[in-house]
Amino acid sequence: MLAVARAAKAAGLRTPQRALMVAGQRQAVHAVRRKQPMLQRGLQSIAQTDRDTITRLLYSIGTKREVERYLRIFSSSSDASNPAKFAVIKIGGAVLDQIDELAASLSFLYRVGLYPVVLHGAGPQLNGIIESEGIVPDYIDGIRVTDAKTLQIARRVFLEENLRLVNALEKLGTRARPITSGVFSADYLDKEKYGLVGKITRVDKRPLEASIRAGALPILTSLAESDAGQILNVNADIAAGELAKELEPLKIVFLNEKGGLFHGVTGEKLDVINLDEEYDELMRQPWVKFGTKLKLREFKELLDHLPRSSSVAVISADSLQRELFTDSGAGTLIRRGYKLFKHRSIEAVGPDRVRQVINDRDPDVLAGDQSVTGVLNELKNAPYTIYGDEPMDVVAIVTEPEGETPVMTKFLASRSGILNGTIDNVFNAIKKDHRRLFWTARADDENRAWHFERADGSFTRSGKSLFWYGVQDVKEVERIVQGFEENGRIDRTYLPVGPAAPPHRAPSGVRQFSTLARRAFPGSSRGYATAAAPPTKRLALIGARGFTGQSLTTLLSSHPHLELTHVSSRQLEGYSLDEYTKSSLKYSNLSVEDVERMEKDGEVDAWVMALPNGVCKPFVDAIDRGVKERKSGEGSVVVDLSADYRFEEGWTYGLPELYSREAIRSAKRISNPGCYATSTQLLIAPLLKYVKPGVWPTVFGLSGYSGAGTVAGAPAVDGRPTTEPKVTPDSLAGGVRPYALTDHIHEREAGRHLARLLADPNGPMKVAFVPSVAPWFSGIMSVLSMPLNQRVTARDVRELFEAKYANEKLITIKKEVPSLPDFERKHGWTVGGFQVHSEGDRVVVVGGLDNLLKGAATQCLQTRKPPTKLEWEAVGAVESDRRERRYVIREA
Repeated sequence: MLAVARAAKAAGLRTPQRALMVAGQRQAVHAVRRKQPMLQRGLQSIAQTDRDTITRLLYSIGTKREVERYLRIFSSSSDASNPAKFAVIKIGGAVLDQIDELAASLSFLYRVGLYPVVLHGAGPQLNGIIESEGIVPDYIDGIRVTDAKTLQIARRVFLEENLRLVNALEKLGTRARPITSGVFSADYLDKEKYGLVGKITRVDKRPLEASIRAGALPILTSLAESDAGQILNVNADIAAGELAKELEPLKIVFLNEKGGLFHGVTGEKLDVINLDEEYDELMRQPWVKFGTKLKLREFKELLDHLPRSSSVAVISADSLQRELFTDSGAGTLIRRGYKLFKHRSIEAVGPDRVRQVINDRDPDVLAGDQSVTGVLNELKNAPYTIYGDEPMDVVAIVTEPEGETPVMTKFLASRSGILNGTIDNVFNAIKKDHRRLFWTARADDENRAWHFERADGSFTRSGKSLFWYGVQDVKEVERIVQGFEENGRIDRTYLPVGPAAPPHRAPSGVRQFSTLARRAFPGSSRGYATAAAPPTKRLALIGARGFTGQSLTTLLSSHPHLELTHVSSRQLEGYSLDEYTKSSLKYSNLSVEDVERMEKDGEVDAWVMALPNGVCKPFVDAIDRGVKERKSGEGSVVVDLSADYRFEEGWTYGLPELYSREAIRSAKRISNPGCYATSTQLLIAPLLKYVKPGVWPTVFGLSGYSGAGTVAGAPAVDGRPTTEPKVTPDSLAGGVRPYALTDHIHEREAGRHLARLLADPNGPMKVAFVPSVAPWFSGIMSVLSMPLNQRVTARDVRELFEAKYANEKLITIKKEVPSLPDFERKHGWTVGGFQVHSEGDRVVVVGGLDNLLKGAATQCLQTRKPPTKLEWEAVGAVESDRRERRYVIREA
């Protein structure tokens, strides 16, 4: 709207005074000059231009098809009679401290014609004021006990925060209306126990709808009134839930400062919570208490009231667009959930149900190219499996004749199946059963980008695309496709031999050829393009029970060119490896003899040792013996994640940002650097020429408790052994615990390898290092304090770092001091806070990395050549995609 106002002003027109909601779209309406249709058309044109510009900006966070699909769904959800059907967004009080970012996210929605109902809390602000006035906040079962004095302060705080948000929106040209009363009616929840706390009995949506019809976002507080006129405090989460029950919006979003809900022991983000299956178990967990327990209880009560297709997203303010306009979403998704099914006959599913789904959703049937009866008759030609969920939001049919490659002939999803990510759940179930798969989609399929993201290769002809995964060799693809044609399993159109069929043309705007690798293959006479991915490497992981092994397993699950074929854990032998989704894989217990035989027979291309210090050598010796007995081929690569070989001659030290990448990539024996040692070396390396002889750099390290390792935990319900952190947040009592105050192994490791970078590699290099463990899960903060041999400025220091790491994609250089969110659950190393003492003789720099990723698992994957596509853009760093665990790796 700001662009509308400026354009109108430039044209000598008056700024539009209000906007009218019609079928979910904003249309500018001049309040005074109603008799000037040309003026109205001009303002509407400007508004449309504004909307188009913002829409194009959304393409940067998702594919064009994703964005346009969700815009179409959301825009059609509201009309003049029910304008508040789009979304309810609840804003936590802590998020209000990020007022500019929050306002920008909400303004984004306003400019594309979407009007969420916004309700905010103000808990942290209220606590700050009442504590300053000598009142100690009191909670019972997560509910704030509210007396008259607290309520008086709460009313003032709510009003101030409400107006602050409204003003921030208005500054961005977004109309907003403060609504601090008149929506919620309530009775006392329990006057004796909680005081002036209300239980909502009625929601009046008329003020909200009036605001939206007037072209303004409604901004609510969670205060309610009793029938006698008494103001009552209501928990904002509960108020948002009651609001959602009344409005039944398409989206229910809770914004918090953490960007989701997190496991209280491991610290990992909970990507998806399926309440039907997980609620009772979650509520029994000792770390689920107070506010978390109250939130889960309210989420369950809310979703039990709403249609089963409804869900709640808990995200951060800056992830709002990603949550709304992309398939991957953001934060934590909470839903009731469904059990998936798979049956080998239509009768087991229900013929009428299957027939209805095909009739309503099959694009070939809707286009008149096939009939429902024809689709069902084709299933009689070969064995098949039907996959789906209980309400049939997604139905997939895979034909699987014995000895032949399976083909997914149908993949039919409803709108709620797409919105709630059920399509990924069903597809992952198929991937677990089939190591390779082919399927087809129309070139005008609005979900076409989804297919590309899940395929290893594809080609398009005559308005149709063929996709596949699990096959990397081009000749094998052609052989399989020819077999399909001979057996009548796919149309002749898809055969890649000869020129494309001329009678048909792909729809306008659709690429004729689709590929993951953009160049043709030498000697290929094909008239199509495909994925020329490097051969998949087979990898065995020994020691997958700890945090590092788990992180590496999850990364490998989405790596395009590494296939995990063996995973060894003595305690977990026989149990399935749930984190790995490429194929069905179970833990084994590989002995030294097994490893020697496998190496001799060339069963794997690489070994990763994720074992405790001092345990690795027998396995490495077995691999060495197996190499000597090999009849052909080179020996496997070995990457050791422990400290056993970091000081060994003949082993290559795998820190590619500082030491030879080519040497690392060509090496057969690689020692993975330690987490603390990685950050320490990256901090000191750019400053080596300023090291003052005899006065060595000191690094203070602060690590999350995952760095302390694991111990055996209580068995799971199915008897599976579990692990728990060796050091827990409770044992730290909210503080930090220094340990190994001298002679830490990472001191010697960092000094030994940094010496290689000195002008005289034989010169001495020492580092003083003091570690501590902190009450967060993962992430290392390292503070370097280094005396200087000459005066420098902070600007000089920063320029040294920028020059040293100019082309390093996993290194981020900031001006300010990095904080935990800058590197926790992310793949890279972040450095900043460059400061020099006023006398110019001492420098302080701060660096941070995630000890399980850049400090271990990510660094392990950096030792080999990167995949063709460096960024698997799911959601960002170990920002796991809640529908499918995928990760971003931005470096080789």
